[in-house]
Formats: sequence, C-alpha cells, structure tokens
Amino acid sequence: MQKLSSFIRKHYSEIIFQFTTSIVLFLFFSFQQEGTEHVSLLALAEPYKLAFYSNYLIAAQLINYVFLPHLFYKNKNYQFLVSITILITIVILIDEYILEKIYFPETRGTYFPGVLFTLIETLPIIIVMISFKFAWDFNKKQTEIEKLKSLVKENELQFLKSQINPHFLFNNLNNLYSYAIENSPKTPSIILELSSVLRYMLYDCKENIVLLSKEIEQLKNYTTLNELRIEHHGNVQFTENITNFNFKIAPLILMVFIENAFKHCTNTQSENIVIAIHLSIKEDGLLTFICKNSFFPIETTYNPAKGIGLENVKKRLALLYPKTHKLFISSIDNMYEVKLTMQLKPI
Repeated sequence: MQKLSSFIRKHYSEIIFQFTTSIVLFLFFSFQQEGTEHVSLLALAEPYKLAFYSNYLIAAQLINYVFLPHLFYKNKNYQFLVSITILITIVILIDEYILEKIYFPETRGTYFPGVLFTLIETLPIIIVMISFKFAWDFNKKQTEIEKLKSLVKENELQFLKSQINPHFLFNNLNNLYSYAIENSPKTPSIILELSSVLRYMLYDCKENIVLLSKEIEQLKNYTTLNELRIEHHGNVQFTENITNFNFKIAPLILMVFIENAFKHCTNTQSENIVIAIHLSIKEDGLLTFICKNSFFPIETTYNPAKGIGLENVKKRLALLYPKTHKLFISSIDNMYEVKLTMQLKPI
C-alpha cells in the first residue's frame, strides 16, 4: 500500500494526463461506434463500448508501462516485437471470441471478419494511447536533459571560477614577497588591497551574477593594487563612462584582462610601461571594455590569445553570454589591445 501511495505521488501528473486522454479517446471511440447521428451521453457509455474500450485500454497500458520501459527503452527490440505481437493477438481473440459473442451473439459474434479488418478496428485506439505515452516520456526526457545541461553548465562555471583565485593569488603573492624582502613601506598597502580583492572573490562572487557597481569597485581596487608594482616604470590609466549602474554582470571576467596586462608588463625591465583601461556602459546595458598594454618583443614572449586566464574567461563568456558578446584581441605598434563588448542584464 505504501509503495502504491509513493508511486501515485511520484507520477501524479502523468496519471492525470493518462486519465484525461483515456476519457477523451473513449468519447471519440463511442461516437465512432454510433456513427454520425445525434446520441445522448448515456448512449455513449453503453456496456459493450466500455467492454471493448477496456480491452484496448488494458493492452495499451501494458505496452506503455511494461513493454516500453522494460523492453523497448532497453533496446530489447526483438523481445518487444514478440511481446507486442502476442498481446495484439490476445486482444483480437478477446474481441472476436469473447466480447463479440457476449454482446452480439446473433450478428457480429457469428463470424470472424478477418485479421486485417480486426486490426484496422483495434490498432488505431491502441496506437494513439501509445503515442500519448511516447509524447509524455519525450517531454519528460527533454526536461531532464535541460536540467542536466544546466547542472553541467553550473558545475563548469564553478570550476572555471575556482581556477581564478589560485591564478590571481599566485601572481600577487610573488609580488608581495618581493616587497616584503625589500622591507618596502608599501607592503601594508598591498596587503590591504589584496585582502579586499580576495574577500570579494571568496564571499561576493559565489553567485554567477553580481551587481555592476561592486564589480567596478573591485576592478579599481585591483588596478590600484597592481599599480604599486609599476611605481615609476610607467603610466596606468583607468577611465570610465557609466551613466547607469542598474545592471548585473558575471564576476571576475574583466579582471582577468587587467591581470594579464599587468602580469606581462611587469615581467619586463622597461621604463615605459603603458596600461590604459577604459570601461563604458550605455543606457541599454551594452558594455564596452578596452584594455591596452605595452609589450616589448625582445623581452617577452607574451601571446595575448593564450594563457590559462584568457582561455578560462573565453569559456565563461561562451557559457554566460552566448551570442551577446564579442571579444577581439590584437597587437599594433607594440601595444596589445583587448576589446570586449557584452550585453548586460538589468537588475
């Protein structure tokens, strides 16, 4: 009893669906038996109609809930065909040699009209019932596939995001170590800025989407943190043109481009480092991000289109902003330029 109750709760929607379609099919079946003349509802539910229809209904449900799940869906096609053939044969025998003789002993029950005629009369109702079951199972399977895709996408995003923290931390701990060795007075400031950015990464970036204002604040903190590494070796600019902050954005995407710019500039000994970051957002939420940094071919083998961080962010953009973003990476006159446009969603 408990198993039956559990089954009903689990398949409640399907039971209602099957019950409704069975009633509708019975009405069509009854009208077909009566022809085109006007009939009463009482006439539609005559015993012989219920008997014949029940024969088809039981057969269809056996196919739907025994043969399909245990044979057809498990690729046991031969067993499935044999079982269907035996079942349809039994349905025909019950129709012609039991029900016909009970309800029409002096007319239809006196002869066998032939296999083809009986199949034409029997199969349509059963096929329609099976079709409804196929439709239900297909819809259910599609829903499960969509849920699975969503879960895989979520897991992949979490994995990609988890790669950012170690990557970021590794780069900045090296920088912090060098300042600490030199007993630089900037060490406390670097620690505070690093703490602020890490706090944001660990606690505020658990969701796939964050407030635009928070993300921009951390971009500025991160830029300030890395600007200390350049000191007098060059110039860093961060400009913005934002009139509407009422949008959401995937966290840590833009930060990866800034991180790469600083990483590859500070790997050189040049005194003419240039990093220019510009961020603009239109009223409709179209974000344009441009990050330029100087590079020196003799001193670095930096490739703007490669690296763990950039490959990571490309995958995240493809997952989070499919067909709503454009990313261009180029190098002109010893300057690498990253240009990203993406359509943000409002809060």
